[in-house]
Amino acid sequence: MSSELTRAESSDAPTTVERLFYPPGPEPWERRLLLAPVTALSWGYGLGVRLRGALYDAQVLSGERVEGLRIISVGNLNVGGAGKTPAVLHLAGMLVQAGRKVGILTRGYGRREKEPLTFTGKEPLPSVEQAGDEPLLLARRCPEARVLVGADRRALARRARDEFGLEVVLLDDGFQHRRLARDEDVVVVDEAAGFGNGRMLPRGPLREPLSALRRATLFWVRVATAPGPHLPPLPGPQVRTRYQATAWVDPVGAAQAPGALSGAPVVALAGLARPGSFLRTLRQLGVGIRDAALFPDHHRFTPGELRDVEARAARHGARIVTTEKDAVRLPRGFEAWVVRLGVEVLEGEELLRRALGLG
Repeated sequence: MSSELTRAESSDAPTTVERLFYPPGPEPWERRLLLAPVTALSWGYGLGVRLRGALYDAQVLSGERVEGLRIISVGNLNVGGAGKTPAVLHLAGMLVQAGRKVGILTRGYGRREKEPLTFTGKEPLPSVEQAGDEPLLLARRCPEARVLVGADRRALARRARDEFGLEVVLLDDGFQHRRLARDEDVVVVDEAAGFGNGRMLPRGPLREPLSALRRATLFWVRVATAPGPHLPPLPGPQVRTRYQATAWVDPVGAAQAPGALSGAPVVALAGLARPGSFLRTLRQLGVGIRDAALFPDHHRFTPGELRDVEARAARHGARIVTTEKDAVRLPRGFEAWVVRLGVEVLEGEELLRRALGLG
């Protein structure tokens, strides 16, 4: 077992990237010196990002507005792992419940086909190679919403309006996608992680400088279950939410109570940017984490990797558990229990309704 895996049960930052991006305290000078070349790359990346942002702020560049369609961006400043997908699902559910014709525009990260496509969870779904993992998860969890997948989200927005008569669309991971104008910019912030070491890629987790937060019209704050890093003041109204496991989905697809595996030994399987959050959820559910197979975000599991995970589970007499996003990348017949997350809005429900055009 690698050192990355032996840390899984005791550490909230079980991977090298998490420990680098989200250190528990000030970094020693030796590490800063060792990472100086990466810091230089970060400065170059930041210069390009700031220049692009300045051009949009000065209206030298501008986003296309699709008249007659309400567009709500849901994004974040950090790369990966802030809890954006549960936020999109919750907002889509609110819109569907209010009788709105809703769509979700998404790039479909990691898909192998380039042609745009669209589907709902009420239809036969494409493969993960065609669509990517998150679009399939969104369609399964909110089958009433139309998912539109493609690189050109301006074209997707026009299609949503003209071809399908949608009234409102959620621009998934849209904070940095300024080529499409939006009515609301919702930024997801995870209190447990904050903004990490405050540095930009590749030295830290930030895709833009903290000053970009001024563009947000509403902050969706995922409240931490334990004290986390100090967050700088957020420059706008906040909706405060709590994420919690609402069910297990067993290997045959049946929903089971959150306590169904309490005390049971498990092997955690995940391909996430920040798997520490998943491991914390497992500990809250009372399972015993005997091992963890942790891979990069959106990782395509190979048959050999999955056989290895099955062998580990057999050695421990344990069940394999995974996330909903990872589950859509698993082959049919691979036995795993899936954690289903839900969202509870603690504060700011009216702010949320107004942002969605429901107030």
